[in-house]
Amino acid sequence: MPYLTLAEVEAVAREAHAAQTDKAGRPYAEHLAAVAEGVRARGGTDEQIAAAWLHDAVEDDALSLEWLEAAALPRSVKGMVLAVTKVSGEDVQAYTSRILATPGALLVKESDLAHNADPARLAVLDAPTRDRLTEKYAKVRGLLGLGQA
Repeated sequence: MPYLTLAEVEAVAREAHAAQTDKAGRPYAEHLAAVAEGVRARGGTDEQIAAAWLHDAVEDDALSLEWLEAAALPRSVKGMVLAVTKVSGEDVQAYTSRILATPGALLVKESDLAHNADPARLAVLDAPTRDRLTEKYAKVRGLLGLGQA
């Protein structure tokens, strides 16, 4: 069976997240597009770009784990998506270790963190939320060896 094209992966991701908004009330697909573009701009492969489109799908229950397993996607894409998918109750060290151990996943997470920490996105949030998220993103960047944004 042929793999889904990048355009097909994008369409699936946009449809799966169609009813969702981000913390600022923006359509969630804007975040997915920004992360995918960030991966592309950082020299990522088509497989990493596909993983970027799907990076929050399982975590946000937009698509099921069963869907991902059955999807016509390379094993590497599935692995990157699972690597960046937070597991309920999981320790941040275990999470970041899994990302670092999965080929290609670090670039996807780096792009995700860069968009999440974008000052323009954070500026529309209330101060306590903005401060909490800024600290959270900095901690994850540090554990991943990415330094400051």
